[in-house]
Amino acid sequence: MSEAKPDNWIGWLRSWVLIALGVLLAAWTSEGIRFETDLSLILGVLLISVLNVFLRPLLLLLTLPFVILTLGLGVVVINALLFWLAGSLVPGFEVVSFWAALWGALVVSFTSFMANVLFGSSRVRVRVQQNGGRPVKKKTRNDDVIDV
Repeated sequence: MSEAKPDNWIGWLRSWVLIALGVLLAAWTSEGIRFETDLSLILGVLLISVLNVFLRPLLLLLTLPFVILTLGLGVVVINALLFWLAGSLVPGFEVVSFWAALWGALVVSFTSFMANVLFGSSRVRVRVQQNGGRPVKKKTRNDDVIDV
């Protein structure tokens, strides 16, 4: 049994905060997304997170031909459906239509993308090293590191 790394919890918490920020922005910019209390917002974000972890991969697998045929735009539709589902399951968290859910999914995706661009992603790191003006490539334990 492997030991849980602290980075996993930090990454999960970071992801949850980004989803919460995206849902807040979506509710602020759309009349079709509403929450009555802070608790309903927290429950809505938690449900969206759980759906993204457990149901989204299954839906992506089942709809893979559709996702490929639409050149990846099917993923946005799946995200919108999950957003809409969360709105129908959490009392006090309301998503009135598919179009509002689509807007919410796009805002959450854009928020996460911009945060990763501004603050860096934990998955990819670039390190620059100088060795007589020539690039040096070093072997490390993390395969995602690119040495330049």
